[in-house]
Amino acid sequence: MAIDEKIPFKPVHIAVLTVSDTRTIEDDRSGQTLVDRLQAAGHVLADRTIVTDDTDKIAAKLNEWVDDPGIDCIITTGGTGVTGRDVTPEAFDMVCEKDIPGFGELFRMLSYQKIGTSTIQSRALAGVARGTYLFGLPGSTGACKDGWDDILSTQLDIRWRPCNFVELMPRLREHEKAL
Repeated sequence: MAIDEKIPFKPVHIAVLTVSDTRTIEDDRSGQTLVDRLQAAGHVLADRTIVTDDTDKIAAKLNEWVDDPGIDCIITTGGTGVTGRDVTPEAFDMVCEKDIPGFGELFRMLSYQKIGTSTIQSRALAGVARGTYLFGLPGSTGACKDGWDDILSTQLDIRWRPCNFVELMPRLREHEKAL
């Protein structure tokens, strides 16, 4: 498992959505952590915003970005816990066509090594909607660092071997061609 330097890097256009009732762009450390990391890796920040913990508002923003041809991938931060206000997974359910269960499983496995059984409170998740990847991370800066550094940095790099999400992008909508 390694980066194949013979393959040219392909930047991914990524939108970052923070789900919070209290944060602003100025104090959104988790969203900024993702922005800093994706840009340092050479990817393009396609858009960034904050929406409140409201299923319909989250789903509306996700759908807007999924339908934007300038966005390949959406990363959310926040709203993945188990309290009454944590509704990001429910919004994903309204938008995603396919789940990527391994993402949440891997995130929790890696997180367990750092925070122990507290990781069970995370409902980190991922899916695909109309050719766009969606990844939902918890709202802490540590979780955003772990999600990016330990999973997304390689899976969103076309040079990562043996395989990665980027090389699959051209095929994400092939089922629609049959219709």
